[in-house]
Amino acid sequence: MTRHRNAPLTPEGRRRLCVRVDSGRPIAHVAAEANVSRRCLAKWYARWRRHGDAGLLDRSSRPGRSPTTTPDEVADLIEALRRQTKHGPVRIAEALARHHGLTVAPATIHRVLARRGLNRLRDLDPPTGESLRAVVRYEHERAGDLVHVDVKKLGRIPAGGGWRMHGVGTDGARASKRIGAGTGRVGYLYLHSAVDDYSRLAYTEALDDEKADTAAGFWLRAVAFFAEHGITPIHRVRHRHQAQAHPSLHAPHQRQG
Repeated sequence: MTRHRNAPLTPEGRRRLCVRVDSGRPIAHVAAEANVSRRCLAKWYARWRRHGDAGLLDRSSRPGRSPTTTPDEVADLIEALRRQTKHGPVRIAEALARHHGLTVAPATIHRVLARRGLNRLRDLDPPTGESLRAVVRYEHERAGDLVHVDVKKLGRIPAGGGWRMHGVGTDGARASKRIGAGTGRVGYLYLHSAVDDYSRLAYTEALDDEKADTAAGFWLRAVAFFAEHGITPIHRVRHRHQAQAHPSLHAPHQRQG
């Protein structure tokens, strides 16, 4: 527990004051010398007599009991509604009032969700509502053991912008479609990328298509790029279209991410 920034004494300093009191000096005198109140020193001394050095450690200011705490059965119901519906505190409060006859403030529901780690939807699995497990990242033990290859298809942006800039059906939008050579269409751009699994070193080219000859030429240039950076030879390659790679590709070192 972090000590308050204005606390006058550490647990060791409190122990020294208690030792002085234990030697027979009045609590009021010792407290005045340390510039603390008599009541505060008396509290420390009583704890020290009862629990020893452990009694001089900082304690939480949280009360021993909270009569207004949300009952566990209501908190369980809030959690169940959150997992089933993915609704926020306001809609959960409405559901509790409508179907269960319970009046619970949205702020209270938020505190319950926060205590149970359910206040962020990104931590819940959308189909099941179960809490997501910690992300586990896999990486191979050496550079060149595995290289991931991917192709990203992106629409080209016309000169001056397309319909999002000019508006649907406008003269500017129609003019932008006529800029492309030949077909009258702007077309697409294909980002070919290769990423080393261990070092995360990446090589990317923007090419006009994803045909076999284009992909093969990109791969030869990628291999040369990795070799220039000391990653050679490359033992395995995995493309994103491989739904299930050969088991030999799955011998990585597991690391918590």
